[in-house]
Amino acid sequence: MTQPTELSAAQNTQNIQQTQQTQQTQQTSNDQSAQNAQKSTVLYGGKGSRRVTVRDIGLAKERGEKWPMLTAYDAMTASVFDEAGIPVMLVGDSAGNCHLGYETTVPVTLDQMVLLSAAVVRGTSRALIVGDLPFGSYQEGPTQALRSAMRLVKEAGVGAVKLEGGERSHDQIKLLVDAGIPVMAHIGLTPQSVNTQGYRVQGRGEEAAQQLLRDAKAVQDAGAFAVVLELVPAELAAEVTRTLHIPTVGIGAGAGTDAQVLVWTDALGLTGGKMPRFVKQYADLRGVMSDAAKAFAEDVIGGTFPQEEHSVH
Repeated sequence: MTQPTELSAAQNTQNIQQTQQTQQTQQTSNDQSAQNAQKSTVLYGGKGSRRVTVRDIGLAKERGEKWPMLTAYDAMTASVFDEAGIPVMLVGDSAGNCHLGYETTVPVTLDQMVLLSAAVVRGTSRALIVGDLPFGSYQEGPTQALRSAMRLVKEAGVGAVKLEGGERSHDQIKLLVDAGIPVMAHIGLTPQSVNTQGYRVQGRGEEAAQQLLRDAKAVQDAGAFAVVLELVPAELAAEVTRTLHIPTVGIGAGAGTDAQVLVWTDALGLTGGKMPRFVKQYADLRGVMSDAAKAFAEDVIGGTFPQEEHSVH
């Protein structure tokens, strides 16, 4: 007569265990949802049907939300970053070093930037695409800058342009903004000035720091919607960020900026050689691609590729 009781007890135990497992699963799901919600901001992680705008960038600053920016130079790479939720992509003249085989960014032409920018725009549906104005396309003055920027907007379809220089580029920035073209400024280390500036930290020392602050205020006053701070002491970059009402985008400028940008070939480990100190490598694409190329070569040489499933009849 004890058998039904034992069976009932076993069933109760099993039911309790199942209930506990269900509760644990639900809690795990809730925790994961909470984590995802925390990661999703005005800019990053959204799945909106429209492109990110410069207004969204400003809202992120107001809410104290940090955001990532990566470079992109082709449609396929850009589509991967777009699907990953990267809200802003820079079609940088760094393509000169990363994709075109130049030693610096100086030789990059406006025609090349239009071509690359158009490809990135076609490969994306959500990210704000910022096209770089290359060396020689805006230094003559505001009128030249406007002609160049209009090509990037009209022919490539970018949502904004970027140019280097602080006080010296004030008039160019103002004319572009007055014409309805959003501008991201770039101060600190400006790679287009490598022949006079070199590759070194900018803003060290009282005089240099004050000049950087003047440059930052100048581009803000001219109407720039954001400013890149490259290779600037972290403390100075944080001070600039506190001073400005527009977002700052750091690269080698510490953690105190509103956003961070990296050249994608550096961040994903495609660039060879020694990386700058400020680069964090998130993958080893160079190694993966090299191994894949070697495996393909070995299959062809060894006669194991193609096989029947790779053939048509």
